[in-house]
Amino acid sequence: MTGRLAFVESPVQLLNVLEWAHAQSPTVGGTTAPDGRGAAIHAAEPPAGGHPATGPAVPAGGARTARAAEQAAHPGDGGEPSGSATPSAAAPVAGDPAAAAQGPTPASLHGPASLHGPEGPHGPDADGAASASVVPAPVDFTLVVLSPTDPMSRGQLRRMAQLARDDGFTVRWQEARGGRGSLVQTLRELAPLLRSAERIIVGDPFSRYVQLLLTLFAPKHLTVVDDGTATMEYAAQLARGERLVRWHRRGSSRGPRELVLAPVTAAARRKLAPNGRRTVEIFTSLPVEPPPGTTVTRNTFAWTRSRFGPPRITKGADLVGTSLVETGVVDADQYALAVAELARTHGATRYFAHRRESAEKLHRIAVETGLEIVRPDLPLELIARRGPIGRSVVSFPSTVVHTLPLALVGTGVKVAVCEIAPEWLKENASPRAQGFLAGVTGTAAHEVDRLTAQATQATQPSQRLEFG
Repeated sequence: MTGRLAFVESPVQLLNVLEWAHAQSPTVGGTTAPDGRGAAIHAAEPPAGGHPATGPAVPAGGARTARAAEQAAHPGDGGEPSGSATPSAAAPVAGDPAAAAQGPTPASLHGPASLHGPEGPHGPDADGAASASVVPAPVDFTLVVLSPTDPMSRGQLRRMAQLARDDGFTVRWQEARGGRGSLVQTLRELAPLLRSAERIIVGDPFSRYVQLLLTLFAPKHLTVVDDGTATMEYAAQLARGERLVRWHRRGSSRGPRELVLAPVTAAARRKLAPNGRRTVEIFTSLPVEPPPGTTVTRNTFAWTRSRFGPPRITKGADLVGTSLVETGVVDADQYALAVAELARTHGATRYFAHRRESAEKLHRIAVETGLEIVRPDLPLELIARRGPIGRSVVSFPSTVVHTLPLALVGTGVKVAVCEIAPEWLKENASPRAQGFLAGVTGTAAHEVDRLTAQATQATQPSQRLEFG
């Protein structure tokens, strides 16, 4: 068993796998660990002055309009076939039938074709040019994309996969959710890699797909990288010996599907915990207390800083959206009111949408606030590092209040987080929601400003909020 195998289902997971691999290089992370990887205690810092040496060009991938992102997001018939593993450039992207079914994107969502101008096949323009020499990727490292179904995630994943290929990684695009028979086919195609993998890297320990793979094939070494705030909940539940349940799930009762999958979940929880035959590492930028027997390694976003920027800073402010409405946690009217007041208070002009935000909600925000809606086609950490980015960035509770200060260190950009007021929550929201979101806000870096919503009257969608 000599190989390293990573399973990713979101662009953020893939980004953090690249950060992990960058930190493991002996030329970056220091000494070599017993399993052949570089020591992960300290990731590399950028060279003094924040201007690394010139290196290979980085492929395009800035922020596109909502329509362009929707049209380019799904591989469709032109994407990588299931199980493809090639370091060559990605095939042209065909239109997505699911995106087409949603109807045309509202004109109010359109922004500039790119924050940097036209994107070419060879990389971003000079404004966000690649910066550092790239550490060669290990030959025994394979990245497997378990492709999701939603168009925006697929589009960002394709662009992140191309960045990984350009760094020398072997990338397999697996249509793991392609319909009847796709699960069996995926297991059959991945079985040889799983049997030979000494270390498996995953980004979402709550994923049923990942849990099934870990149940069938137990690695000797396991690494969990960040996928949003899920890492914090995974570490806490692992430490308490609880079953793995996403924080925003409502209630404690389990439906028929949960009952059927309960044996898989229970077995996976054991495989996601350390024992005498298995080590578990958590690679994170979040403030996570190591569960007993695990190792927590700090993600400083050294790869991001070495590959992009420093960015051009604009005078205005940017807002970062969230999918808390789509996940059933926050009321849509309260959220729209909060966005409008934040934009007014901070003079924001752009709204960076989360990839899971609905077109209907974004259309409403654009009409009611006049904000330019930007659908990033890469994770926000890369978009911000490429620039241009506002002098201040305001976000709701999410991972970016932890990651952006690391990606933008030394640039002068200020990050602020707006707390979620209790009255914004939906009546049927998970009882854990308020406490978890408050924890995300409260544990943000000390340089992150905290904004509290203060209603001047009874909280109705028509009333005005003030932030202090």
